[in-house]
Amino acid sequence: MVHWNAVQYLKFQNERTQPARDLASRLLEAAPAKVLDVGCGPGNSTRVLADNFPEAGILGIDASPAMIQAAGTSHPDLAFKLCDASRDLPTLDRDFGLVFSNACLQWVPNHPKLLPELLGLLRPGGILAVQIPMNQDEPIHTIIQELVASPDWREAFPRPRIFHTLTPGAYVDLLAELTEDFSVWQTTYFHRLRSHQDILEWYRGTGLRPYLDALPENRRPVFEAAVLRRVTAAYPPQKNGEVIFRFPRFFFLATARTNGDDRAA
Repeated sequence: MVHWNAVQYLKFQNERTQPARDLASRLLEAAPAKVLDVGCGPGNSTRVLADNFPEAGILGIDASPAMIQAAGTSHPDLAFKLCDASRDLPTLDRDFGLVFSNACLQWVPNHPKLLPELLGLLRPGGILAVQIPMNQDEPIHTIIQELVASPDWREAFPRPRIFHTLTPGAYVDLLAELTEDFSVWQTTYFHRLRSHQDILEWYRGTGLRPYLDALPENRRPVFEAAVLRRVTAAYPPQKNGEVIFRFPRFFFLATARTNGDDRAA
């Protein structure tokens, strides 16, 4: 199990929240009475939803006790619940007008099973809105994968990380089986970071977590130093000293079928 750190995650709060804002901006005509934020983390995306839908009842769920505690502390006016999307979705209500998920589903296995379950939480005509990082081919991921497979580190990582994300085409095929009304798009964000160290700080909050958790504490700095050396070579600085950190993200909106008999479940 990955041990999440809300403080580390929120070091880049604005950059991490921007995709949630962009996804919510596609929902300006929606007026859901009930909203579910799947993988709410420390509540930053749930706050975006509360600001966009002030009349709605909003629930944020996450599998991490640390994230749920941080969310409740930072946003005491909102509701949060410990809930693992890989197994607990059937225990939730099935009348949400909007099910929203920002940068969470890449950690949840079996998307052909997961997406029907998410659509099944919606009332007929409700909307599923999802953003998933699609950055497996970016240098940061290539660097980490090469390191964990190298002779120096292979024994420390007997269980390589599994990426649950599908290809864009596979999502289109899956969504087409579940609903007639859906749209997909991809955006590549160019984050201006102050240094290569910032890339490492960013990934300490997300992509490095499974690897750092697998290492004894005394080996973590050594592994991070190896990552940083390769990151420095892979991301050339700009003239002003900043580093451009590319981050592709995949989005989709899907509307639950309005015929109750044909509805995804």
